Amino acid sequence: MAIQSKEVLNEKGQQYHICCKKGEVGKYVLLPGDPFRTDKIAQYFDNPKLVAHNREHKTWTGYLNGEMVSVTSTGMGGPSAAIAVEELIHCGAEVFIRVGTCGRICPESYDEKWDGCIVTGAIRDEGTTVHYIPIEYPAIADNDIVNALEAATKKLGYPFAKGIAQSKDSFYGQHDPDSHPDAARLHARWEAWEKAGVMASEMECSTVFVVSQIRGCKAGAIMAYGSMNDHTIEIACEAIKMLIEQDKEGK
Repeated sequence: MAIQSKEVLNEKGQQYHICCKKGEVGKYVLLPGDPFRTDKIAQYFDNPKLVAHNREHKTWTGYLNGEMVSVTSTGMGGPSAAIAVEELIHCGAEVFIRVGTCGRICPESYDEKWDGCIVTGAIRDEGTTVHYIPIEYPAIADNDIVNALEAATKKLGYPFAKGIAQSKDSFYGQHDPDSHPDAARLHARWEAWEKAGVMASEMECSTVFVVSQIRGCKAGAIMAYGSMNDHTIEIACEAIKMLIEQDKEGK
């Protein structure tokens, strides 16, 4: 049995940060970083209702294929993403799909035919998950979710690559490394990711994957290159529908 974290509640009996209770969140949850993106994603649900908005965490709940589903924003970076996932699990969530934006790294990722990337695993280039487990533990997306996302891209006809993401802590460490005292190390690591075929750079996937794995839940991610696009949201929602039907069939 997976180890679960202790609940920390506010005076209303809600999860301390996301301000939700059991019964207000679905088993399946989409995880954008930006709270404003939850409003747009929720419009893809049937009968969406705003549940809570506290700090960077905004939650809507609705239905897909008759099953309760939710969308909660994680904020930027590993620490707030870990909080969101932990507290959503306390509310009954079991399946997570991160939906966000990312940068390109290796030469193949710069092929303009790609709208974005389905993330199969993530480099733990962040400090949050080492508070959970040693760095040698891999951050891997759940295979059922990867397969559902890939099937959804084929069904909808949208071109998304599949590959590894780098989950980092410093946006400016990527975009302005020469202003950092540790510039040489940052350049060397980026070159290594390029040569290793890393397809995306973002800030939350490794945390979402590791926390979900440790807590006995499933997680995956689909990322848009550059700016968020409707295709990314449509694919994530279609994948959720597929996962719902698979669960109903007991697969």
